[in-house]
This record gives sequence, C-alpha cells and structure tokens, in this order.
Amino acid sequence: MERTLFITQLKKRISEKRKFIQVVAGPRQVGKTTIIMQFLEQTDYNYIYESADALSGSSQVWLEALWTSARFKIKMGAKEVLLVIDEIQKIPNWSEIVKKLWDEDSRSKTNVKVLLSGSSRLLIEKGLTESLHGRFELIQVPHWTFLEMKEAFGFSLEEYVFFGGYPGPAELIKDEKRWKSYMRDSIIETSISKDILMLTTITKPALLHQLFELGAVYSSQVLPFNKMLGTLTDAGNTVTLSHYLSLLEQSKLLGGLQKFSGSEQKSRSSSPKLQVYNNALYASLLPKGFETAMETPDLWGRLVESCVGTHLINNADLCGYRLFYWRDGNDEVDYVISNGHDLCAIEVKSGSRTSNKGMQIFKEKYPEAKVYVVSAQDSDNSACIPLEQFLCNSPEIFF
Repeated sequence: MERTLFITQLKKRISEKRKFIQVVAGPRQVGKTTIIMQFLEQTDYNYIYESADALSGSSQVWLEALWTSARFKIKMGAKEVLLVIDEIQKIPNWSEIVKKLWDEDSRSKTNVKVLLSGSSRLLIEKGLTESLHGRFELIQVPHWTFLEMKEAFGFSLEEYVFFGGYPGPAELIKDEKRWKSYMRDSIIETSISKDILMLTTITKPALLHQLFELGAVYSSQVLPFNKMLGTLTDAGNTVTLSHYLSLLEQSKLLGGLQKFSGSEQKSRSSSPKLQVYNNALYASLLPKGFETAMETPDLWGRLVESCVGTHLINNADLCGYRLFYWRDGNDEVDYVISNGHDLCAIEVKSGSRTSNKGMQIFKEKYPEAKVYVVSAQDSDNSACIPLEQFLCNSPEIFF
C-alpha cells in the first residue's frame, strides 16, 4: 500500500535545488520506512541508504563515515548524491553532527542532499529545533486513514472504528486476543518506553503509563486534571500530569484538547478533552471485544466519537488548523476546528445520547461559525454527513 501523497511530496522536494534537509517524521508503525523505500525504488537518483536502527557503540563515527562516502561519490564525478539515513534519532547527538557536516557542504557547495527519518516526532524534533533551525523541512506522516485501511486490508467502517489504523496488526483482527497483545506489547509499550522514557527524565514512569491507559479509555471525554489526581496512583500534581500528557501528545499517542473560548489564556487553563490519535490505542485496552462493543450503545457511541476525533487530530498539522471542544454548562459541541480565519463546529450523532442544544447556543455565540453533524446512523437527513463519507475526506472541506 503506497501512501502516495508523501511519496509525491518527497519526489518534488528532492528534485529541487539543494536548500533544506528533508525529514520524514511520525509515530511508530505508520509506514515511514516503506514510504522512503518506495520513493527510492521510483527514483533515478544516485543515493546511499542506511538505517541506524541496528547500530551500537560509537555510531557518531559511523554517521561521519557515511557522509564521507557520499562526498567521495561527488569527487568521483557524480553531479549530486542523496544521503538517506533511517531512524536517525538512534545516534547520540546526531543533530550536532548533521549540522556540522551540512554546513560544511553548504560552504564548499558540495551537492549532497539529505533525507532523514525518525520513528518518533518527540525524539526527532528535539534535535531539529535545538541544532538544525532553519535548515530542514518536515514531512509529517500521520496514522493510517479509514480509506487506506479499507483499500489495503478490506476494513469495514465498523472494523476501522474499533481496530483503528495500524497496518502492522491489521491481519490479526480475527484473533482479538492476539491483536490486543500485539498492540499493548509492540506498539503501546514500545512507543512509551523508547520514544518518551529514553529521551526525557521521567521521575514517575509508572504514572506515565497509568495516565496513558486512563486517557485512552476516556478518549473523546472531558476529564479534569483534579479528577485524574483522584484516580491515578502517586499522581503528584496537575503540573506533572499536564507535562506527561504533553509528552504523550508529542509522540502522537494521546492528546488533550483545550476548550474553545476565543481566548488563548482561558483555553490553556481548561480541563482537557482526551483524544487518542488512533482508535486501536483505545480498543486494545477495553475488556470488551468488537462484537460486544457494537452491541453496547454507550460504548459504541464513544468509539464513534473518538474515531471522528482521530480523523480531526491527525489532519490538524497537515491542514493547518487547531482542534478544540466547546462546553458551557451542560451544553457542548464535540469538536471545534479553527484555522485562524474560519471556525467550524462538529457534532457527532452516534445514537448513544439524545441531541443537545449545544450547537444552537454555539452558533448564537459565534454566528460566523459553520456547523456540521456527522452521523454514524443511516439517515435520510441531508443535514448530516455520513460517518464513512466524513472519514474518506480531508477536514479541509469544512472550510
């Protein structure tokens, strides 16, 4: 399955005059290496590809030697060489070395183009922002969409709502026990351990794990930090929880949406609406299976709302908007998206709750806002967007 958009983006950028380091970044197991390999298969570039994934010992020397090999090809007559390094974050102080070598080539006008990738945006952005400011462009690879999972693995709409968009365990969904074990051991545990705990000094790693598990099963629900404190063991204070939630968000595991208020300060002080980036992270922690979940209206309604949220949160960076929720007393709007100029309110109609007047009140308060209803139910109401249609389109259409 080709993620064509990203391959096309790579082709365009690499074909341009050497100006920026290209960086492919995103969460684990979304196909970053596959995208790069498919791009290389389709290109005529003189390239060197290596992965730092299996390195041990003094890998900084390895990186410099690799770069020297690319320069040697230039000296031997190559007009330009593309140097591709996968899992770059595995190399200690990689960004300082890349900065030094890239700047040397810029001064000497050595035409070595560079493509880097990393399995964690959290890991790779730390090096980018600290050392490579102004020298790189980021290609962000999000979780797989419904359309991609449908085309690659034949997922039905209901299967995508529950099993989400990880391609690795997609063929395991008929054995739910095995699928859940894979999700917990190979994705959740690995992402938290290698993408957060290896990079950041965490005084309470057990709390970080607990926060993720609590947040995942509360996906699409507002949960005040004070309530989390009463639920989690050795939770410390709200500052610690807020920091840990930020780390989970940077790793594209679990986000905390702010309440839309029209005021930045008020939004930052609001209780977060928890939102997983992939519904598989939610479903894999549930005691109930797929069939039982579909027959449990309240649970299925939360899964549907969370699924809508995953589509919106994964497209936020790609489409250039911010994602919020809105609440005033008992009145609420599930999701609010703003691109700085336009405002859209989105309510999810899943059958798990009676309709509220939140949309009407929000529209009265923000008359310029566009309002939409996404429905998981078969409906002849032309005012509703069917869930499948919503998931098959970019949220840009709302603007």
